[in-house]
Amino acid sequence: MTDALKKLIEAAKTANPTPEHREEQRRSFVYGNTHFENALITREMVNREAENLAKESKEEK
Repeated sequence: MTDALKKLIEAAKTANPTPEHREEQRRSFVYGNTHFENALITREMVNREAENLAKESKEEK
């Protein structure tokens, strides 16, 4: 492993992503895993369902 890669790994360990970035990563993960199994799944579908879930969650509070 190069020194540059070691430095990047150490920096990543201390990174503190914003809630928006975490949500973006979550949606990307969901899309990647669902699209792999079903090519008909689109990013728009994932985003729409995530928004619906967020709305439902707010309504429950």
